[in-house]
Amino acid sequence: MRFTKMHGCGNDYIYVNCFKETVPDPQRAAVLLSDRHYGVGGDGLILIEPSERADAFMHMFNLDGSEGSMCGNGLRCTAKYLYDHGLIPADRRTAVIDTRAGLRPVKLTVRDGRVTEVTAEMGAARLTGSCPEAIRVCGMELSFIGIDIGNPHAVYFLEDNSALVASGNAADDLTAELKGLPLAEIGPEFEYHPRFPERVNSEFIVVRSREEIFFRVWERGSGETLACGTGACAAVAAGVLAGKLDEDVLVHLVGGDLRIRYDRDSGRCRMTGPAVELYTGETGPELL
Repeated sequence: MRFTKMHGCGNDYIYVNCFKETVPDPQRAAVLLSDRHYGVGGDGLILIEPSERADAFMHMFNLDGSEGSMCGNGLRCTAKYLYDHGLIPADRRTAVIDTRAGLRPVKLTVRDGRVTEVTAEMGAARLTGSCPEAIRVCGMELSFIGIDIGNPHAVYFLEDNSALVASGNAADDLTAELKGLPLAEIGPEFEYHPRFPERVNSEFIVVRSREEIFFRVWERGSGETLACGTGACAAVAAGVLAGKLDEDVLVHLVGGDLRIRYDRDSGRCRMTGPAVELYTGETGPELL
């Protein structure tokens, strides 16, 4: 089976063109292929499949084999794949990608015949509880803002959660505190908290200004990743609803930057960021 390794801001997935290939057991393939020591390595597997109502269907699986409904970085990379590999005409600068969360229109920035950047309409960000909502995790009394944007998110602003800050003083250098959060230790407690019966993506945010934030994420099914497009949208939506942010925000993720716009009137988010193809290869039968 041929595959293509791609990433958006370091959020890397293994992509398979299912217009040509067949993956009989994608859950198992996702686990085996995503292993960074014995497989290809990645945050998961994305199958690019035919769709009756769009240019393609993005079928996403996390590295633990669980099926995902939406992935912003994966969406941009899927759009790039469609154009760069000739699945849409070369004169097109738009596409529509089907997902479990619905149809997602995208606009393509093309240079020298290749897509370098994609702007994606990410749909409406919906508040799922009070703003903010109290929660107790790892013995800490915290507050978060719950956002659904095709998948569930819990957004934690460090300025409002001194218990997450090592010094216990949220007035200290929060950017350094954000980098020091032991997500490998505490992340599973956030993901599997009883408040979220389907598990949850957890974002940890430092606000630099009304137009700029720093961001780390613990993703359900994948652990900490270098970037999360839906999480960036959720963080901006939460910040706007909490009165912390304006509608256009630069999000600094561990793996790169995304530009997010949240429309107050419609509640819809738009995401702009890079998409990079690394290489194409072929797996052995033991990984299928």
